[in-house]
Amino acid sequence: MQTLPTNLTIATTGASGAIFLRHLLRMADADSRVVAVNLIASDSALRVIAEELALTGRSNLVEQLLGTPSAKVRQQANADIGANVASGSYQADAMVVLPCSMGTLARIANGMASNLIERAADVMLKERRRLVLCARETPLNRIHLRNMTLAAEAGATIFPLIPAYYFGAASLDDLAREFAHRVMQHLGLPQAEAFRWKG
Repeated sequence: MQTLPTNLTIATTGASGAIFLRHLLRMADADSRVVAVNLIASDSALRVIAEELALTGRSNLVEQLLGTPSAKVRQQANADIGANVASGSYQADAMVVLPCSMGTLARIANGMASNLIERAADVMLKERRRLVLCARETPLNRIHLRNMTLAAEAGATIFPLIPAYYFGAASLDDLAREFAHRVMQHLGLPQAEAFRWKG
């Protein structure tokens, strides 16, 4: 039986979907069961975040995403391969890549670790810890599908960035929030506000 994840790594790459990242990060920050969050953003992710969420500049990323300072969420530089999450001796309980580009997924699936996101994911796989890849692409070509299979066979969960539509969402924020609920549920951190299907 897996233990409750209290130390999370949340990474984000250059695929579209920054609003989903924002809701997951806010949820993790607000959850009292989560004691630490290491946030890693690729250079491409920083550009997408700025464009999709209309952020001003790249400084104070955590505060801009959350709307408030956080004592729990710490940003790590993607170039810093000596960061805590690069080591298996650091107890990161689970890692989510949201959104996960096909390039990042391919490098993780094939054991490449040229930056901190890829190395942290590699650590999760080798230590048999939870790794959730929220893949964002359509349509999928055969290379994408093969890489997803490789990653899944190595122990990752492929969790496509596909929002639910059956709960009466009134906005994109509603869709993104419910998707974050589902990711947290998958990690073993169910949220009281999540939609529950009653049949």
